[in-house]
Amino acid sequence: MCSVLGYCGKEGKKEEILQAMVRTSSRGPDDRRLVNTGNGWLGFNRLSIMGLTDSGMQPFLYGEKQTIPYSEDMSSLSEASLPEGCEIVLVCNGEIYGFRPMKEDLLKKGYEFISDSDCEILPALYREYGTDMFRMLDAEFALIFYDMKENSYIAARDPIGIRPLYYGLTDQGTYVFASEPKNLLTFTERIMPFPPGHYFKDGEFISYRDMSKVTDYIMSDLDTMTKSIHDLLIEGVRKRLDSDSPVGFLLSGGLDSSLVCAIAAGLSDKPIETWAIGMDVDAIDLKYAREAAAFIHSNHHEVIITEEDVLKALPDVIEALGSYDITTIRASVGMYLVCKAIHEQSNIRVILTGEISDEIFGYKYTDFAPDAAEFQKEAEKRIREIHMYDVLRADRCISVHSLEARVPFGDLAFVEYCMAIDPEKKMNRYGKGKYLLRHAFEKDGFLPDSILWREKAAFSDAVGHSLSEDIANLAERTYSDDEFETERMKYTHARPFTKESLLYRDIFEGFYPGQSEMIVDFWMPNRSWKGCDVNDPSARVLSNYGESGN
Repeated sequence: MCSVLGYCGKEGKKEEILQAMVRTSSRGPDDRRLVNTGNGWLGFNRLSIMGLTDSGMQPFLYGEKQTIPYSEDMSSLSEASLPEGCEIVLVCNGEIYGFRPMKEDLLKKGYEFISDSDCEILPALYREYGTDMFRMLDAEFALIFYDMKENSYIAARDPIGIRPLYYGLTDQGTYVFASEPKNLLTFTERIMPFPPGHYFKDGEFISYRDMSKVTDYIMSDLDTMTKSIHDLLIEGVRKRLDSDSPVGFLLSGGLDSSLVCAIAAGLSDKPIETWAIGMDVDAIDLKYAREAAAFIHSNHHEVIITEEDVLKALPDVIEALGSYDITTIRASVGMYLVCKAIHEQSNIRVILTGEISDEIFGYKYTDFAPDAAEFQKEAEKRIREIHMYDVLRADRCISVHSLEARVPFGDLAFVEYCMAIDPEKKMNRYGKGKYLLRHAFEKDGFLPDSILWREKAAFSDAVGHSLSEDIANLAERTYSDDEFETERMKYTHARPFTKESLLYRDIFEGFYPGQSEMIVDFWMPNRSWKGCDVNDPSARVLSNYGESGN
């Protein structure tokens, strides 16, 4: 995981921009570089994952079909002082899957490269294809180009929004882009998330791919569908194992993370490294994670946390997230603490996780969808907004500990196919949620039936019911009933509706004052559906939670 920053105007001050970059140094602790383009600045904090040598350090300077080696005096370049022949400057936080065949094709066209970095091919792709290149990428990325010939900045983000990017306008009307909101706090009064699947050029955001949009539904038979689900997910995991740095896995013992780990174990020539976390009093996940780890023969690690750990971490978690959303914060505490342990206790740098499956195949609450059309509409909404919730959680909890997140369920081919499956077949018509996904891997024997058919449990609950209860009790101690009613009214956007949500919002405002619109609203079940008009996002409050919490 790296961080990027682009200040797209001459008035930017080098010292202020460097200070802004330091705020996300955990995303890229290995090196830092800032280049003056002559019309602004591009900065990069590096976490070395692919192409570990110094030649893989960004920004990449490019011209005449080749990368121009960086020289140390470039960090203090004056206007128009970039090397002769330089046409493009790039910073990118990304993983470009399948970059090697693309690189071979570019080499045949006469392009030259100096590193093994996957991102080094991007300026050549831009030179060859312009902004059409974004439709060609199988990648998780957030990038900023400076095109010297056009005197223009181009920014872009992957179609799911797995890699973060934010933007704002300075008082002078200059665009600024960065990996996290904390980079932009001193430059702009209003910070907004860069829309996934878009590129920015000449003051306009242009959609190049909408993963939520389905034009034609797949109406195949069940076996054909599940075979495609099976093969696409395996390929999604396979490509994410490609790393020049050590890889680890989060394992909750639930269906999604267990499938990712089981597939990876089958593809690896040595035991994979799995990590699980639970409370010291009532952890649910730990026993299932142990069972899954034993079955796939992983080298398994457990992290045990206490109420004190949870409450102490809460402000740090909210600062890292840049969110006040209830379910995001609850689920982030465990993820934050397990990633902290991974960083402190191992040499792992890449983490594979199980996010995004729920948005495609359904949560406990989507069992209440009145019909297939409503189920699909909800899935489309969640995929469009996932970058503000579970994907944000995975990115921040992992990157703040100098690790990189990879999300196999967010593989573009997998998401595109699964979103187009006839929603009638994705609804819970089988007495078990996510039936298609479970059935797809039933014959492989990758997992024991107790894991493959385990009921869905909310992550924060499964780390331990006491986790969310400890936080709720803290909120209850913080505000009296009268204080809650008074204090919550000071917020007009996404107004807190419980003491817990007010606690989160107050902490959030201490770090990101006036920036609540970075998150569209609270993640909540669809209250318009019968059975979902609840005041808590946890599936535990739904009537169909059943055995999920056991």
